[in-house]
Amino acid sequence: MPGYILAIDQGTTSSRAIVFDGSLKPVGSAQKEFRQFFPKPGWVEHDPDEIWQSVVSTARSAIRRAKLKPADIAAIGITNQRETVVIWDRKTGKPIHRAIVWQDRRTHEQCTALRDQGQESEITARSGLLIDPYFSGTKVGWLLDKVRGARAKARRGELCFGTIDSYLIWRLTGGVAHVTDATNAARTMMFNIHDGDWDDTLLDILNVPREILPQVKDSAADFGITEKSAIGAEIPILGVAGDQQAATVGQACFKPGMFKSTYGTGCFALLNTGRQAVRSRNRLLTTIAYQLDGKRTYALEGSIFVAGAAVQWLRDGLGIIKRAEQTGRLAAKSDPDQPVYFVPALVGLGAPYWDAEARGAIYGISRGTTTAELARAALEAVCYQTRDLLEAMRGDWETGRGRKTVLRVDGGMVASDWTMQFLADILAAPVDRPKTLETTALGAAYLAGLRAGLYPRPTEFAKSWQRDRRFMPQMREAERTRRYSGWQDAVARTLSH
Repeated sequence: MPGYILAIDQGTTSSRAIVFDGSLKPVGSAQKEFRQFFPKPGWVEHDPDEIWQSVVSTARSAIRRAKLKPADIAAIGITNQRETVVIWDRKTGKPIHRAIVWQDRRTHEQCTALRDQGQESEITARSGLLIDPYFSGTKVGWLLDKVRGARAKARRGELCFGTIDSYLIWRLTGGVAHVTDATNAARTMMFNIHDGDWDDTLLDILNVPREILPQVKDSAADFGITEKSAIGAEIPILGVAGDQQAATVGQACFKPGMFKSTYGTGCFALLNTGRQAVRSRNRLLTTIAYQLDGKRTYALEGSIFVAGAAVQWLRDGLGIIKRAEQTGRLAAKSDPDQPVYFVPALVGLGAPYWDAEARGAIYGISRGTTTAELARAALEAVCYQTRDLLEAMRGDWETGRGRKTVLRVDGGMVASDWTMQFLADILAAPVDRPKTLETTALGAAYLAGLRAGLYPRPTEFAKSWQRDRRFMPQMREAERTRRYSGWQDAVARTLSH
């Protein structure tokens, strides 16, 4: 059997492919951005075919750059932006509409109506989620209602719904496999995370016909075999996980109490709670961290909608920086006596606030404020929000009280030493940056390689995790309290408008 795994990492702004060898070391990679569509304020869409083309081209390029042939790939692992919705025709494979992205807020009114009807407690008890446009369920309903003839076709079984993983698997296998994994299903608001199946009560509440739903499998399972025309060989797809769950696996957070946070377009923190599905009292999400051998491991999750996207806004929206990596250098030379706070509610506020109507605000601007202070405020906001999540998790998970917290981080933003040091300072906890920053792709590769028999069981894999650097808190408690109080005041002012 060939000893290489291809990881497809389909993200919000780009698609990436990385080839890993038998020791889980990357040997070839490629990345390609694709267009973002904003047809109305608060609406975010992608072209599914453009995503597909970006995946195929990066997969082929990664294999070529690894100096391999497609036949050298033993298996494929897929990780993907979660909650993004595609509905396509079962016969033609053609999407009925652009993909509605997880950031999209168009179903806010429907979500409000569901809450007003008293449905949130039922939905949370079954799915572990709160009612919010972020999740897939109301997006599916919107498409079925707004695209002419879609609901009738759906009832006749002529349409397929999928998150991005399902859509890619469908295309890769030539329409043979309509499947997903438990971690992606758990983000739809239609899946019972306790029973491990689509939930008829939730489907009734959201008015979604079961006929359009994919089969749900373990995160390491047989998802189908690619057509030769797709990537150049018939290759089994053996691992699938939503991006944040894949990062949890890639960070080897297999023990209850382990905590990871991924900093990409948004920021997503997961706390492994083992076989216990912890019901949050602080408006966090209860979700599936991964499912292996039919057994579910649960997590508490906090979702921050804007992290790296705030830096992108400084670059693309305001034009005050040319490259994202400039922000760390600017922050380092900013005036510490100018407390500027940026609440990046550009698409609402996620956990633990869940205010879809909130919009971004900057506080503390004076005549002396420069691009340096704005850059610092954007980076600090990510760290403050992480503390919001950690405080909520500590309040929810009583089993973990008294344990020392060490945060494992990954994603593009963690390359900034300045940001990671401030994160450790504001959390008053160590922050571990791994040697392999692309832990999302690593997690997908590991799941596929585990199923293929190339990689060891989780306990052995965890021993191979390597730290690049540990950031220790250096800030005095009084200053930490003062700065965090200022952040809390800024958020309160933002929520009150």
